[in-house]
Amino acid sequence: MNLHNVNLDGAQISASLGKIKPSPIRVGILGGGLTGLTIAYRLSQKAPGRFRVEVLEKESECGGLLRSVFEDGFTFDSGGAHIIYSQDKRAVDFMLQVLGNNYFRKTRNNKVYFQGRFVKYPFENGLSDLAPEDNFECLHHYLNDRYPKPKNFAQWIYSTFGKGIAEKYLIPYNRKIWNYPLEKMSLHWVEGRVPRPPAEDVIKSALGIPTEGYTHQLHFYYPRRGGIQALIKKMEGQVPMVLKGFAVNRVFESDGRWKVSDGRISRSYDLLISTIPIFDLIGAMNGVPTRVGAALKHLKYNSLVTVMLGLEGNSLSEYTALYFPDPRVRFNRIGFPHVFSGFNAPPGKSSLVAEITTGYDHRAWKLSDSQLVREVTHALDQRKLIDKRSVCFARVKRSKYAYVVYDKDYQKNARVVLRYAGGRGVWLCGRFSEFEYLNMDACVSRAIGLADRLIKLSGTGRAFTRRNRKGIFA
Repeated sequence: MNLHNVNLDGAQISASLGKIKPSPIRVGILGGGLTGLTIAYRLSQKAPGRFRVEVLEKESECGGLLRSVFEDGFTFDSGGAHIIYSQDKRAVDFMLQVLGNNYFRKTRNNKVYFQGRFVKYPFENGLSDLAPEDNFECLHHYLNDRYPKPKNFAQWIYSTFGKGIAEKYLIPYNRKIWNYPLEKMSLHWVEGRVPRPPAEDVIKSALGIPTEGYTHQLHFYYPRRGGIQALIKKMEGQVPMVLKGFAVNRVFESDGRWKVSDGRISRSYDLLISTIPIFDLIGAMNGVPTRVGAALKHLKYNSLVTVMLGLEGNSLSEYTALYFPDPRVRFNRIGFPHVFSGFNAPPGKSSLVAEITTGYDHRAWKLSDSQLVREVTHALDQRKLIDKRSVCFARVKRSKYAYVVYDKDYQKNARVVLRYAGGRGVWLCGRFSEFEYLNMDACVSRAIGLADRLIKLSGTGRAFTRRNRKGIFA
């Protein structure tokens, strides 16, 4: 099932709108993150004068998970390691066009930190980096294990990679990144997102013959200056109206138009697009059916805590990221901003960001900033990855909405919620609006697609109507 199509086909505008006035069409976009700004930027650039676009952002600055921290000469991305890559050339080309000349092209040098060894990423492409016994075990089980048809994500990992690779890396790492029992996760999302390694690559890897996995990530782009928020800032500067500090608390229809209020002021629109978390949108609507509220309550997601460290010197200059399957370490990955861009750290200094997946209001979320910094610093120092005495800067950032969790009831519950919001006449777009685990490139691609559809529709002179649930044209 493609919930994105359900969303787009179902998100029709109120019948009371009637015929669209020739110009301009008032468009309200809830949320000033990557998706919302991409839509607003695209509408403003491709159809100037045809739309009057306003972006409503609850925070004091735009960006959502794509915000950066600038302090003491350091630049950190507060939502984890954000880089630009994709198999979707249109999405990459769009982001690079927005950045202009402000980007570097980099080559991935990620490693899995396993029992004191730096194993090439992805793990199945670095088996010769393991101890001989571990290498043999991974290859033997990959070639010989036979499992019944998988019914959950954990079983899929075993059946696809074998017991060795599964238990040494993929099972413990995915338990940390998903923060949810893998045995209770569905399979509808796996194909295409978690690549199956060719057998010849795994065999070559075990023999020490170089191979590359996840080749769509092998080369990536990153802003020279301004962190990943440079992308946000550039688009924001081209959008005519962005209202910040506007926390949506009521969404309703009145006099044939959409009204959006933050409790102080109201805005009025012909067409409403939501990129904010579906929880916040539904919570702002009145008359929500009990079954929709129940389905919404059962949608699961994770939050993210990022610990940012600035260091004197540079002991890990060659790596772009390290993955940690070890369950004794709270963080699942560390990235190195100074490797992405030399402008992300002062001369003679380096930086890292440790990512911790956790439930909102769970233990890791509740730990104090100082506790988190001490814990991360100690874990890295203990493994001789850094010298804790070299830490010269530390900050902690928390993001409530970070990752969608695909539990076994995900499709059923998401379908109920998304069809309801779409049926009310709101267009949904983006990771937590569509409630789908979309990477940056997918958010950009869907935002461009939605903007282009609206531009095409506005050029027909036809009406947006609520009746047309099976298509966007009247």
